[in-house]
Amino acid sequence: MAKTPFLVPPPVWAAVAVAAQLAIAGRRRPARTSTAAAGLVAGGAATVASCAISEFARARTTIDPEHPDRAAVLVMGGPFRLTRNPMYLALTGLLVAHAVYRRSWWALAPAAGFVAVIDRVQIPAEEAALRRRFGRRYDRYRARVPRWLGVSG
Repeated sequence: MAKTPFLVPPPVWAAVAVAAQLAIAGRRRPARTSTAAAGLVAGGAATVASCAISEFARARTTIDPEHPDRAAVLVMGGPFRLTRNPMYLALTGLLVAHAVYRRSWWALAPAAGFVAVIDRVQIPAEEAALRRRFGRRYDRYRARVPRWLGVSG
């Protein structure tokens, strides 16, 4: 089965974004308030990710973003009721949490870059594979659930 047409796996893009955040924001000491706020955002992101991974495990299907064509089941429960991409939303949340932790508005730019790459390169390739695999069922799901929270696509 063919891989989706992208050059870099999404977790690597996230790591590149973290490196860019560090280059932008440096390693200055976070304040207690930024640590607490970042912890809340990161905790929410981790919860979304773990719920999404649990849904895939329960359905006994792949979470491999390089092979969406190997999906055995179209997962639509848990966080997938609110967004078609909860794992990418969680990675974005972790990048936002890191910017908050570093107390840097500029460190949000790599998070936005991550979203742009995932939204324009990765997700369309995955959606094409899921449409081929699940057809009209995927089309109905896609019409009902936004790509990102509250954002159709």
